[in-house]
Amino acid sequence: MSQGWDPEIKQFFKKILYSVCTGLLWLLTMLTLGLYYGLAYRSDISVIYIILFYLLFVATMVLLMRYLYRLWNR
Repeated sequence: MSQGWDPEIKQFFKKILYSVCTGLLWLLTMLTLGLYYGLAYRSDISVIYIILFYLLFVATMVLLMRYLYRLWNR
């Protein structure tokens, strides 16, 4: 009887772990920038910072989706 996990199952769990970790890291980063530093809603800062925040939000979300798409299509 062999010891350890099947390599395919191990790769599958790695994909799940990488997906969850990168998604949570992105989410926590955007929440910190948006809510804690007030870039998502504050009226006392310049509008240019709010626009830059939302552009960064969309750009990084597209990059995250691209990463996840490539990860799951290997």
